[in-house]
Amino acid sequence: MSPAAPSDRPAKPLMAVLRGERPAVPPMWLMRQAGRYLPEYRALRADKGGFLELVYDSPAAAEVTLQPLRRFGFDGAILFSDILIVPYAMGQHLWFEAGEGPRLAPILAETDLSALTPDYSRFEAVYETVRQVKAALDPAVTFLGFAGSPWTVATYMVAGQGSKDHGAARRMAYQQTEKFAALIDAIVDATVTYLCGQIDAGVEAVQLFDSWAGSLSPLQFQRWVIEPNKRIVARLKALHPTIPIIGFPKGAGAKLADYAAQTGVDAVGVDETIDPHWANQALPKGMPVQGNLDPLALIAGGRAVEQAVDTIRAAFADRPHIMNLGHGILPDTPIAHVEALISYVRRA
Repeated sequence: MSPAAPSDRPAKPLMAVLRGERPAVPPMWLMRQAGRYLPEYRALRADKGGFLELVYDSPAAAEVTLQPLRRFGFDGAILFSDILIVPYAMGQHLWFEAGEGPRLAPILAETDLSALTPDYSRFEAVYETVRQVKAALDPAVTFLGFAGSPWTVATYMVAGQGSKDHGAARRMAYQQTEKFAALIDAIVDATVTYLCGQIDAGVEAVQLFDSWAGSLSPLQFQRWVIEPNKRIVARLKALHPTIPIIGFPKGAGAKLADYAAQTGVDAVGVDETIDPHWANQALPKGMPVQGNLDPLALIAGGRAVEQAVDTIRAAFADRPHIMNLGHGILPDTPIAHVEALISYVRRA
């Protein structure tokens, strides 16, 4: 059963915060809330056989998107998909190796972008998932779409897989700058198309995930994180001016302030390594923030998570705030701890 919410909450709490309101109780959703920590997800994943098969089965992907809403009563639903759908639509082959993660081919460190043949019809199943979720979603819940930001997507496209230091992409950015810039430009174009399609299908806000932003020097961060995201935001705002955009450059540290001030995003996600008191002082006045509970604190539960929540809420007491994790929920997170977190945050 979903935890009870105070009766004086806004009709659509998460959207209210993205519009700049400060309800007494912050709205909540959790990154990767639809996923492996839920037994109902694991059962469906086993039935479908693989991750990509699940993403491309629109009824199943819609079911996965809705599962955490039924169980926990979150204020936001996040589309179940993957950031690598963009390079897949740009023409790379995409598959997932069991126990090892995604693979992309051809590897762009070894070939040119011209070797790829884009096929944007590969977005269509995701749009259908959006339509099916939208039809079933509680009107009080805000529906979030998403895409990976260009730098993070590029790290996979260049190396053909994930890596610890993103060295292949960083080397290309320094040594073959024109080639890398052309790749970033192409990702920007595909991302705008992808997010516009999600919006047209029914999402109400979008998040740009830059999961590997922390691996860049300040000058490279400016060029490959801030500038491409600024272009995406400007183009989305021109086409869909009322849709809020959340930017999440994980690992940005002190560079988060420049990101927030320069990209044009409406709200920023704050990862667990950032002092929320610093963030409150450094970020633009009145800008909504999201985060920054440590996913490991949630696994620990009890007093550890309560102290973290208290610190976060005190830091952002005078700022619009969405309670969330500093990154994705981990697969071994106890469901009881998620339930306790929701009850603690919503305790009036």
